[in-house]
Amino acid sequence: MKKVFAVALMLALGFAAVAEGNDLLSKIQERGTIVIATEGDWSPWTYRDDSGEWTGLEIEIGNLIAQGLGVEADFQKTPWDAILAGVDSGRFDIACNGVGVTEERAEKYAFTEPYLYTEVVLVVRADNEEIKTVDDLAGKNTANTASSTYAAIAEAKGAKVTPVDNLAETIMLVEQGRVDATINAKASIEDYLAEQPDANIKIVEVLKEGEPVAYPVRKGAETETLLAAINDILDAARADGTLGAISEKYLGVDLTHGE
Repeated sequence: MKKVFAVALMLALGFAAVAEGNDLLSKIQERGTIVIATEGDWSPWTYRDDSGEWTGLEIEIGNLIAQGLGVEADFQKTPWDAILAGVDSGRFDIACNGVGVTEERAEKYAFTEPYLYTEVVLVVRADNEEIKTVDDLAGKNTANTASSTYAAIAEAKGAKVTPVDNLAETIMLVEQGRVDATINAKASIEDYLAEQPDANIKIVEVLKEGEPVAYPVRKGAETETLLAAINDILDAARADGTLGAISEKYLGVDLTHGE
């Protein structure tokens, strides 16, 4: 592990030197912190444990990136619908929050290479026998965070999306019958069911297998060295098994390799 960090750090410092100190990577290393946007209440991706400490898959990988760059990670708890705008404005350097790569987002943001390939599922109340697939969502109501890829899927199928702030609120709305369904990450639903085995919900369809997830940064010449440095860190962590181990720790399976 130390060797991975040392190699990544040398590469990062090299990029910074070439950029003459005007790029984002140089600024990050000069200040000694990388500012990372994250929701902070989305287990098992990003949340606080019983002692109030940051934890989760995204927190571990965010710290991995920070160590590779030779800086500290400064996690900023941010609502999902403000995360990408914050990256765009420069408030955050990157976002560690399970951001799916889409064509629309790739037009506006530069993405690292994918570090995970997630599974997306359709969830309904346990006694719901009407909704079997996403094609049954026309005219129905779903709960999802605004502007998420999951909300986009639901809207494309003719559903009305009720915006929510976190997974617990989402599940509550489904259980109470205030919405008909939700589309979400399989790992998040399984983690919730592990913690709440009596939850009155069920998975009825796996919509996507292998949806790429990556870290977004602002597009532009000033972010190119940062993007390259993060890719080198992720490549090294994938090669030595660190990424796979983090995925298995929080998701129960290694989702770091695509099909």
